[in-house]
Amino acid sequence: MKYIKIYSACVKTAFSQAAAYRADFIMGSFITLLSNILFPLVTILIYANGAEFPGWDMWEVLLIQSVYSMSTGISSMLLSSVVWVTMDHIRGGSFETVLLKPVSPLFFIMASNFDVQSIGLFLGGVIMAVIAAVHTGIGGLMDVVAFLLLFVAGLLVLCGMNLMMAAISFKWVGNSRIPEIFDSISTFGKYPLTIFPRAVQILSVLIIPVAVIGFFPASALLGRVDGKAFLSLIPCVLFLCLGIWLYNKMIRLYEGVGG
Repeated sequence: MKYIKIYSACVKTAFSQAAAYRADFIMGSFITLLSNILFPLVTILIYANGAEFPGWDMWEVLLIQSVYSMSTGISSMLLSSVVWVTMDHIRGGSFETVLLKPVSPLFFIMASNFDVQSIGLFLGGVIMAVIAAVHTGIGGLMDVVAFLLLFVAGLLVLCGMNLMMAAISFKWVGNSRIPEIFDSISTFGKYPLTIFPRAVQILSVLIIPVAVIGFFPASALLGRVDGKAFLSLIPCVLFLCLGIWLYNKMIRLYEGVGG
């Protein structure tokens, strides 16, 4: 209950700050959304010019990309700041101030850096998902349940990867390019898995399960999910556990600015 109350207070503070600077909040949310709608626009242009992804119509692909936007939006609100805040503290030699707090360092960074502007990305994904679902239709109750399960699994992957990238900054301080590398890898989750070579499919399902971020949950909504999707749940859980373990281990090994 203590942690819930602290987190709620931090989220309320974040919204209060956004309300105090409404124009900045609106512009920031709009820019965040605008920077993430390039791929849906590319998809629309591809189909408008007569090309297509084999076996998938335009609205089905847009549903995949909208689910991806929803997942990344939630991840950005909750955890993307952990990477940059940890990195800034390590570079500036101020991580000790985090360790002095009477709560878990990871929880403190998460709670005190809730990203309100990423709400725009999440809501944009929701709106696009609703529009796409209207044109494609969705499956039955079990398909919706499968969607929710796989959607949560995609969040686990994103959270685990963010924690691992943050943990790396304890040893590799100048790793600001690492998030860009993961963003490039996660792009595979924006498209139908079936269009990629077998090696990429194995990578996206079992090694770095980015297919769960967008493709598998959307496939579940469409009633097109298969066993490979549920097989990827295991590496998703492992990703989160590894991220938490590695981040906490690096905190224990941290020796301060003079270490």
